[in-house]
Amino acid sequence: MSESSSLLPPEPWPQRISRILAWIGGAIILIGCSGLITIDVITRFLFKRGMVESFEVSGYALAACIGLGLGFATTSKTHIRVDILLDAFPRPVRVAFDLLAALSLALLAVALAWFCWGTVAQSMAMNAKSVSTLQTPMALPQSIWWVGIFWFACVAVLLPVQAALRLLAGDGPGFDSLIGSLRVAEEITQAGVEQVPPANGSPR
Repeated sequence: MSESSSLLPPEPWPQRISRILAWIGGAIILIGCSGLITIDVITRFLFKRGMVESFEVSGYALAACIGLGLGFATTSKTHIRVDILLDAFPRPVRVAFDLLAALSLALLAVALAWFCWGTVAQSMAMNAKSVSTLQTPMALPQSIWWVGIFWFACVAVLLPVQAALRLLAGDGPGFDSLIGSLRVAEEITQAGVEQVPPANGSPR
């Protein structure tokens, strides 16, 4: 597998967009936090004063990174789920619980996007600015943050719909790949750890 195909594996467009937004969030956190804090530390050492408002900007970068990464966390099923008892139930019950969990997440994501937009709209209406020397228009970082939250809501609504359609079509593995709980083997694969079979060739 080529390096480019491992970075952008074949996947449906919602997953592809979520992955790209997560990359953008990672770039923002690297530049907005690591880069600016490094510059701030160096300038404080050399000139006894900071040249950038790294504390303020890193806060904006962290919020943007979280917002932009939520969609990818949803499509890659990396949100925390407490499912220690799920395997004890028969398949139909597990499917019902998976759907209930996905719908609950969708409801929460839509509510979050709605109230976050209220914050952005209020900042725009008031022309709110930060109280620091930067006088940052609050609508600017909040808008980047809201884009991620909005996409998170879109993905959270889309996934249970897609999963239900696959379930109706009799595609059980397809349903599990979208909203089913991760199994141990899937978590190992997702972590990038190569599974080495035992020497005798028998399954673990």
